[in-house]
Amino acid sequence: MRKIFVLDTNVLIHDPNCIKNFRGNDVVLPIYVIEEIDKLKRNQNTAIQARMAARTLDKIRERGSLFKGVPLENDVFFRVEIKNDLTKLPDMLRKDVVDNYILAAAMGIIEENPDRRVIIVTKDLNMRIKADSLDIEVEDYENDRVDYNELYDGFFTVEITSEQAGKYDKHGSIDFEDLEAPGLRPTPNAFFKLLCGKKTFTGRYERGKIRKFLLGDSSAWGLRARNDEQRFAMDLLLDDNVKVVTLVGGAGTGKTLLAVATGLEQVVERRKYKKLLIARPIIPMGKDIGYLPGDEKEKLRPWMQPIFDNIDFLSETKDDRAGEKVVEGLESMGILKIEPLTYIRGRSIPRGFIIIDEAQNLTPLEIKTIITRVGEDTKIVFTGDPQQIDNPYLDASTNGLVYMADRLRNQEIVGHVTLKKGERSKVADIAVQLL
Repeated sequence: MRKIFVLDTNVLIHDPNCIKNFRGNDVVLPIYVIEEIDKLKRNQNTAIQARMAARTLDKIRERGSLFKGVPLENDVFFRVEIKNDLTKLPDMLRKDVVDNYILAAAMGIIEENPDRRVIIVTKDLNMRIKADSLDIEVEDYENDRVDYNELYDGFFTVEITSEQAGKYDKHGSIDFEDLEAPGLRPTPNAFFKLLCGKKTFTGRYERGKIRKFLLGDSSAWGLRARNDEQRFAMDLLLDDNVKVVTLVGGAGTGKTLLAVATGLEQVVERRKYKKLLIARPIIPMGKDIGYLPGDEKEKLRPWMQPIFDNIDFLSETKDDRAGEKVVEGLESMGILKIEPLTYIRGRSIPRGFIIIDEAQNLTPLEIKTIITRVGEDTKIVFTGDPQQIDNPYLDASTNGLVYMADRLRNQEIVGHVTLKKGERSKVADIAVQLL
């Protein structure tokens, strides 16, 4: 029997085209959701998604009456619900909260359809708790969900014989088919740890062969990799043929530092790219501190301070403002730009090296919006820790960083590495493992 799905606002903001994904079912949108979408068009963090959602609804409106309902592709029937009886809500729930309006609308739909399953779909954890408390069936929107625990690391570990080790050491490559790895299907640019007794050889998969790589041992802006995973990441970051790199790892694994170092190296020293652009989403951790005083740079400084810290570390000086001075110098030369992620939308960036830090706080749609900004001869790097998400509607398995790493893993120009070993300090490493 066809189910009835009642959508919350955040689902449309997360995926403006979500309606078509409820194949063979009815989709109902409480009219309050449309009011919320209209408000979110004026919020710089949700304006793009809100406008896309509004355009999607307007295209549906052109096909028929939203009040009566419109049949859509994938056997979806869509309509807007205007009826609502707030008296159905328990007295302890406020009557001036949009979430509660949606709950009341769903309760009315349940009464009108006693023989059908009515399910609220929301990305809001508290909304799911309240719905379940009212005995209303509720689900998360999981169409773009990727199990973070099953995300591939970007490298594989395989045991080889001494004969294979000798051949690999001598010729610098080995056919993948010669390995005893049944069921293993390497992706382009995947790395290998080849174990032979106490010896470990590393290589990168390219068109049926595992080859030794050289770029991973290079120095970038004075920085060298400290472990195998960092060597893998360095090799991808310095390879001109790899245009998209995703680096996932916990605090202190060096993902941002490696990206910044290789970006500075290739833009400033090697001049392979015209500009280094570093962007971060502006999402506070914990309670927001509100509006900040000063001009644009002063307002952005708290958000961009981690970038200054990384550049300061790379500058190898005792001057407390070294990172900021380097940034000011490179910005005055027009080759470095550090800005909030909001400003990257609508731009086309040719011959640039782009770093998107804290990408775990982005939705799959936002990741797509950003990656389509990439112009000719541009490289883009996404870094983030899916275990440290500040976006209230995302988790380790629904954020855009993990989604992109999984969806693009089979592309020749894409590389991914999960960094596991912390290099910041023993304290940070212990905290990541035990807390």
